[in-house]
Amino acid sequence: MQRLLLLILTSLLAVCTGSGDWCYQPHYTCEPQCNAPEKWDHANRGCSGKAQSPINIVTRKTLKDDRLTAFHFSNYQHFFTGSIINNGHSAQVGVTHLATIAGGDLGVDYKVVQFHFHWGNSGGPGSEHTIDGERYPMELHIVHMKQKYTDIKTALSDPTGIAVLGFLYEESSSANRKYEPIISALKSIKAKNGNTTLRSISLGDLIPPQHNLTNYYRYKGSLTTPPCSEAVVWTVFENPIPLSKEQLKAFSELQFHDGKAMVDNFRPVQPLNARRVYRSGGTAVLASVAILLASVTTALGLSHPN
Repeated sequence: MQRLLLLILTSLLAVCTGSGDWCYQPHYTCEPQCNAPEKWDHANRGCSGKAQSPINIVTRKTLKDDRLTAFHFSNYQHFFTGSIINNGHSAQVGVTHLATIAGGDLGVDYKVVQFHFHWGNSGGPGSEHTIDGERYPMELHIVHMKQKYTDIKTALSDPTGIAVLGFLYEESSSANRKYEPIISALKSIKAKNGNTTLRSISLGDLIPPQHNLTNYYRYKGSLTTPPCSEAVVWTVFENPIPLSKEQLKAFSELQFHDGKAMVDNFRPVQPLNARRVYRSGGTAVLASVAILLASVTTALGLSHPN
């Protein structure tokens, strides 16, 4: 009997894997055929590469790199009314105006293409990257490609053609008003392919103030969804974005194509293999400035008497 049960189980596993579409673990199903994250290489061979994303960032093992200076954001404060869509895997917003990033040891300018989110279940753990094993409630990816390229396909053929800025979220006791245009729009895109026009919003409003963006991690990796192309320069920022419990839960009201709740749409962390993870010198730079100012103040006799 046990042998028969084993044969049946083996047969079912064989049926449930193959070259079908990909999906996240909560949406795993045999009908229609769907490959869960550990079988994404069945949907696209690139997902079995050795430089995959996301990863767990072990802070004590990161290497300080003084070349990781502050970013320069151009047109991030530009307000626009883009379209937000439920693409069956996430909520995604295309950016039609020219907004770019430079600095941060990127070498060249990169222009924004789109941004999207990954989340858990009703505010539970849902970020793709983890920090020292901790998974945050949600993660924002702002996807850029080198400014010289006109399409993503060409950019993906360049080992550093794509630059993604990753931002983590934390639960806050109060709502983040700057996110209201997005939270409000989610109600109109619950079903797959549902889309609507966002109220006026800017990229700058979605992320922390620029003076809080000096601390970040950098590594070379991949797209976190098939085709998992290893063409991404990853930047994961240290300071999280606050959202209320209700705002976080609003994302879980979206649905996969079959009406199932769109929850836990994150890829599990991947092996680091031989890669290095670097950290910016933001904290050290600020500390050095503070020490320098204190030294100058003392030297000039400007310090307050005891």
